[in-house]
This record gives sequence, structure tokens and C-alpha cells, in this order.
Amino acid sequence: MKIAVFAGDGIGPEVTHEAVRVLQALDLPGLELVQGDVGGAAWRKHGHPLPEATLEIARAADAILFGAVGDFECDHLERHLRPEQAILGLRKALGLFANLRPARVFPGLEDHSALRPEVAGAIDLLIVRELNGDVYFGEKGIRTLDNGERQGWDVMAYAESEVRRIAHVGFKAARGRKGRLCSVDKANVLETSQVWRDVMIEVGAEYPDVELSHMYVDNAAMQLVKSPGQFDVVVTGNLFGDILSDQASMCVGSIGLLASASMAEGTKGLYEPIHGSAPDIAGQGKANPMATILSAAMLLRHSFGREAEAARIEAAVAAALADGVFGGDLGGTYGTTAIGDAVLGRL
Repeated sequence: MKIAVFAGDGIGPEVTHEAVRVLQALDLPGLELVQGDVGGAAWRKHGHPLPEATLEIARAADAILFGAVGDFECDHLERHLRPEQAILGLRKALGLFANLRPARVFPGLEDHSALRPEVAGAIDLLIVRELNGDVYFGEKGIRTLDNGERQGWDVMAYAESEVRRIAHVGFKAARGRKGRLCSVDKANVLETSQVWRDVMIEVGAEYPDVELSHMYVDNAAMQLVKSPGQFDVVVTGNLFGDILSDQASMCVGSIGLLASASMAEGTKGLYEPIHGSAPDIAGQGKANPMATILSAAMLLRHSFGREAEAARIEAAVAAALADGVFGGDLGGTYGTTAIGDAVLGRL
């Protein structure tokens, strides 16, 4: 059970430390934790956000627990040296193509959502986001037009095989949930989305037990606010998924509570909170580590099949929240270590 731990930048080391404490408290057989540098921290030490040594650790591990990358002091660097390239590089090198982002409201937190409590309380969905295609990995550049203006350009593209692969992940997930899958695209405007929709329909025929629907991304954004309880599994591309998953996080009350998994073929995955590095509060002991702790639960479930331990962690987080253990993101006064202690005390 070899886990690579890449804490990264900002609050990453703080929240990752608490998740590691939880993993160690479970007394898992054969647990081995290997540390590695990523992001701005890695650039300062090694001159690159994803050093070869870190890549080797990642390749040798069964799973990766990731903190966060991002550092305003690195904004002046060339794009390939910026901290965010670490996560993009890991996705590409390890074939992490499927991002799973569950979003649900913990009992008692309905009033913390920006939505009405009765609307927020119905949220229990999973966003499945394709990670290896779309504009993030397409050809891009900045050119000068004949009139002297600069023009930025990014190519959005999906091959049928890329869509088919993520479609199967989504349909299998829906089978284990409520049996509903909504494919989000922009097929009325984008040819890329037309191919996406065609392949989703084709794959859907292999899953007659799953109800398939389609929604344009602008409508999906509206429906996530208006009636989020209608969604079970949402499958979408890289760009749309990036935006919709962050929107869903605020619908449940706090981005500090949402975990994620980025999966390759098989069981290898990278697990991280979705909140980012938050450099404005780094080093102050204010960050809520619950999203990282919940990411550790996803790690145990998806990479090691340890459902009992994963459920234990999730129950401990839910119990702490039910007892009013709130960080600053939820209007509370508990600091990072105190929240970690509270979860550990309820394992």
C-alpha cells in the first residue's frame, strides 16, 4: 500500500498533514508514505514544478495524495515552469483521464449553502470530468494579426475514443448510484460537442439500465442553482467540468468540503481537495482540511477497495460537522489542527 504524498504550495502542506494523520490512525497494513515536491515549492528547490524524481515517485506509487499547487510569486515564470504545470504534467504522465467530484450537503449544513436550505438539502451528485483533452491540451498560442493586434487561440478537440472512455466511467458510476446520467455539452454550437453527444448516445445503448439525458452547459449551470437535486451523475468535458464542479462546490456550502479523484485505467489515482492553494491564509493554521481528509477516503475506496475504512473516515467527518466543528470557511473558529483532532477523535 504505497502512497505518494505531494503537499505542494500554500495551504497544501497543512491540510495534507492532517489527512496523513488520519490515514496513519487507521493502522492500515503495509502502509508506506513517500513524500515528493511539486508546484512552486518544487520549482524553488529543483527549478521545475514537476521534477523527474517526483514523477518517479508517482509512477512507483499505488496512489497519490495531493495537496495543492499555485503561488502568486511564480506568476512571472514562463508557463511551462508555473506551479499549475505539476498537476497537468501528472495527469498526462500517468494517464489520469477521469476526474470524479462528488458533491452532497452534509446533514445540518443546509443553511450554509447559498441556495435555499430545502434546495441545497437535495444535492447528491457526482461530476465526472474528462481530464486529458479539450482546450487545456489542444494546440494553443498567441499570434499577431495583420493590424498589429495580439490574438490568443486555443483548440478544443475530442476524439471518439476519448469520449467513449470517459462515457464508460460515467455510466458505470451511475449504475452504482441512482441510475441517471446527464451528459453536458454545447452541441448546438460546437462540433466538438456534437461528436461528444453522438458517442455518449452510442455508449449509452450498452447501459439500458441507466437513464441518459443531455443538457447544454449554459442550462446545466442554471439548473445546478435552480434544481440541483435533479442530477445524479453528470459527465462532461474538461473545460465545462472545471467550471461546473466549482459551482457545485458552493451549492453545498463550502469549497473546503469537496474531495476529488483523478483516475487512470485500473485503480491508480490522484486524490486532492478542489479548493486550491489559498496563499492568502497559508501558514496561519486556518485552512479546513476536511476536503483533503475526504480525498484520503476516496483514495482508500477507489485505489485499494477499502470501503470500510473509507466509510469510517466519511462518518468521522460527518460527525465532526454535526457537532459544530466548523472552520472559517463555514463561519467557525476551528483551526486546521483542531479540525484534524476532531476527526481523529471520531474515527
